[in-house]
Amino acid sequence: MKKTLIKNIGLLASPRGFAAQGGQAQGDIVTLKDAYVLIEDGRIAQVGSGTPPGLEADVIDAGRQLVTPGLVDAHTHLVFGGWRAHEMQMKLAGVPYLDILAQGGGILSTVRATRAASAKELEDKAASALDEMLRLGVTTAEAKSGYGLNLAEEIKQMEVVKALNLRQPVQLVSTLMAAHAVPEEYQENRRVFIDLIIQEIIPVAAQSDLATFCDIFCETGVFSVEESREILLAAKTHGLGLKIHADEINAIGGSELAGELGAVSAEHLIAIQPDGIAALKQGGTIACLLPATSFYLDKPFAPARDMIAAGVPVAVATDFNPGSCPGLNLQLCVNLASLKYKMTPEEILTAITLNAAAAIDLAGEAGSLEPGKQADLVIWNAPDLDFLCYRFGSNLAKKVIKKGQVVV
Repeated sequence: MKKTLIKNIGLLASPRGFAAQGGQAQGDIVTLKDAYVLIEDGRIAQVGSGTPPGLEADVIDAGRQLVTPGLVDAHTHLVFGGWRAHEMQMKLAGVPYLDILAQGGGILSTVRATRAASAKELEDKAASALDEMLRLGVTTAEAKSGYGLNLAEEIKQMEVVKALNLRQPVQLVSTLMAAHAVPEEYQENRRVFIDLIIQEIIPVAAQSDLATFCDIFCETGVFSVEESREILLAAKTHGLGLKIHADEINAIGGSELAGELGAVSAEHLIAIQPDGIAALKQGGTIACLLPATSFYLDKPFAPARDMIAAGVPVAVATDFNPGSCPGLNLQLCVNLASLKYKMTPEEILTAITLNAAAAIDLAGEAGSLEPGKQADLVIWNAPDLDFLCYRFGSNLAKKVIKKGQVVV
C-alpha cells in the first residue's frame, strides 16, 4: 500500500459532504491550521491537525501554505477546431451574438472547423488546454460536445474525450450537446435535425458509454422550451443526466424547465428571473455560473447572491470555448466571483470544488478533503482563501496532486 503524507499545511480549507451545498451551508467549510493529510493508494485516509502520525510514507511538505481540494471545472467546451478571434471586433462593434450566429458565424463557424479537423488534431489541441488547466489547479473537468452536429462528428468529439481520459491526469466527464445549434444543412428543416438527435445521436452516445449527460442550448433563436423538453426527455429515457444552457441571453423558460425535469444543473443564468430561481430550488438543480463569459462579452453577471439566498447550490466554472469565452483560467473566475457575484471566499471554494463536482455527479469522489475520497489537492502559493480572491493575473497553484500523485 502506497502511503503519502502531506504535512506542514498552514491552513487546510475544504467544503464537506457528498452532495451539493446551498444557502448558508455553501459557506460552511472546514478550516484546519497546522494540518496534515494522509493518503493511501490514491485516496484520503486521514485529515487532521497537529502532529501527523508517525509512519513510513512519502512526505510532501506544504511549506505552511494553503491546501484545498483540487479544482473542478464543471462547464467546458473542450474539444473544438479553430478559433474565432475574427469575431472579437464584431462583438466590440456591438453586433449581437445571435446576429453573428444567424450570419453563419458563432457556433456554426466552429462546427465547420471541428468537422474539418482530424480526431488526432482535436485531441492534441485539447490535451494542450488540459495541461494548462492542470497547472492552474484543475484536477477534474466536464467536456461538452456540440461542434459536430451530426452523428459521426458528435461521436468523434466524445471519442476524443474518452482518449484524453487515458493520456493525461485531468479526469473528464463527457456531456453530449448535439443540441447546441441547428447546423447549416438543416436550417430549412429543423424538425429533421431534432429527430436525428432523438432517434440516432442520443441512443448511440448512451449505448456506446460516451456520455454521462445531455445538455441543450435553450435560447431565443436556438432551441425552444418545447424542443428542449422533448430532447432532454429522450436523453433521460436513455439514462443520461440532464443539463440545460438556460437564460443566458433571454429568460424564455429554460431555468423553469431545468427545475421541472430535475436537471442536475442549469448553466449561465445571466437573465434568470425570480420564478426561475424558485424552480431551480424546487427541482434540486445546481446553478452553474460562468463569470468569465459575462466578463469577455461585457454582459451582466448572473445574480449569484439571489440564488444563494434562495438556497440554490451555486457552482462556478469557466465555459472555456472558442467564441464566448476563449479562456480556461478557473482562478480568474475566483476573482470574478468575488468582485462581481459578491460571493465570500468560502462560498467560492465550495462553488469550484464540491458543488462543481456535484454538477457532474462526482461529489462522492471529488470536491472535498475527506476520508474515502480521491486524493485530489492543490498546494497554493497563498496563506488563505482571501489571498486567492485578492490576487489576480498570476498562477497561484504551487503543487497539484491527482489521486495521490504529484502531477504538477
